[in-house]
Amino acid sequence: MQARDIGARLDGFKAPPHPSGVLLRGAHVQLEPLEAELHAADLHRAFAADDAVWDYLGYGPFTSTAAYHRWVKDHEASRDPVFFALRDLATGHAAGQASFLRIDQGHGVIEVGHLCFAPELQKTRATTEAMFLMMQWAFDAGYRRYEWKCNALNMPSRRAAQRLGFSFEGIFRQHMITKGCNRDTAWFSVIDSEWPGLREAFRAWLAPENFSPEGRQREKLGDLTGLVRSGSDPAL
Repeated sequence: MQARDIGARLDGFKAPPHPSGVLLRGAHVQLEPLEAELHAADLHRAFAADDAVWDYLGYGPFTSTAAYHRWVKDHEASRDPVFFALRDLATGHAAGQASFLRIDQGHGVIEVGHLCFAPELQKTRATTEAMFLMMQWAFDAGYRRYEWKCNALNMPSRRAAQRLGFSFEGIFRQHMITKGCNRDTAWFSVIDSEWPGLREAFRAWLAPENFSPEGRQREKLGDLTGLVRSGSDPAL
């Protein structure tokens, strides 16, 4: 009997490492393992500038530095999600958080999420570089699939995913209940075969020569990653 095709064999696949303890440094940002004593006060100061940064997360806003400190203390040792603080190297201040989550080493799948960027960090090269560094670590470590999920109503997040080179995969209806409200979830991914092209797109965008002396971009990242993405979000 002829064997049925059940998919390409992956005989050389080895489970990638877990991201705990990882520190990532770029030209504009450093991602440090989140620690309450090191980061909570700085992050709360930055996040307090606009409570809306918490709108689509399942927690926050926090009413005091002490409340956010307790939350960080409860999560700093987590192995899934693995949280990072984003330190802006231009200012020296921590002004964002991010995480790896749904870490499936056996299948080579990892997700980026729990993204919260203070107003001072939004729409900067530092945030884009942070997303590049996390994606680079995942694929260099041997993960095959890198995921982004967000509330389907969160159009800034959907635009960000597409700009960063994630391909839209669909909407999971009534996927979650968040803060007492229904959440339909938009799913996006990058797979390892797309990474070499996306890596070059990020490098081209982040290159100093892509920016004018006033800091204006010459080429848009979305235009560069659009050459690699396998699917676009129909809502954009």
